[in-house]
Amino acid sequence: MLTLDQLRADCGQCAALCCVAPAFAKSSDFAINKPAGKPCPNLAEDFRCDIHDMLPERGFPGCVVFDCFGAGQQVTQVTFGGRQWRETPGIAGQMFAVLPVMRQLHELLWYVTKALELPAARRLHPGLRAALDETAALAAGTPEELLALDVDAHRRRVNPLLQEASELARAGSGGRRPDHRGANLIGRRLKGADLRGASLRGALLIGADLRGADLRSADVTGADLRGADLRGADLTGTLFLTAAQLKAAVTDASTKGLATPPGS
Repeated sequence: MLTLDQLRADCGQCAALCCVAPAFAKSSDFAINKPAGKPCPNLAEDFRCDIHDMLPERGFPGCVVFDCFGAGQQVTQVTFGGRQWRETPGIAGQMFAVLPVMRQLHELLWYVTKALELPAARRLHPGLRAALDETAALAAGTPEELLALDVDAHRRRVNPLLQEASELARAGSGGRRPDHRGANLIGRRLKGADLRGASLRGALLIGADLRGADLRSADVTGADLRGADLRGADLTGTLFLTAAQLKAAVTDASTKGLATPPGS
């Protein structure tokens, strides 16, 4: 069974798939247009990024916040048995097409694994473990099986369990549990807001002022936190908060509940 460590990107075990497979559109996230399947011009022959330490300054903040949840190394080392698209060009198209499928499966594995850590959702654990086993089995499939998979249908079967786990965990938050699912909160002034137990699933919080906000036990599944100011905010027990979301937001030493200090 995959562990949380295996659901973190290990670029040394990948063939830089995220630098080649997806298309980039010139925007505030990417300085260039890049078609799908074409290597980024910053990609070196050894699969390393030539500007890795300067990505935001060079106009590539989108690269910094991207998280494959370990899908890159799974595709490279397991699905394709350690083969690389440069050495075996014939597998390139299939390899690049498998990456987004695997990423969705690994993201789902991460969410289910985190849900299993919630004591309040204990009665759901048998269903969550079954979902974890099924998703892991799908991720172990052949390239042909993965490309034929209806990932959306699988997510629709698993998501109700995750939502119920969230509701059980948020029920004991002691807050008002406001419902902001899918809300457009771009640039919203929420400084010091009581968002304990809130549902912020899929909410747009780009550039929102959340300084000093109380986000304990809030569900931020899929919330867009790019540029959101979380300085002084309390993220203790925030549900389904990913490393990529934290990288996209503004935090500092005053942000409470971080597993690791900002910038580490």
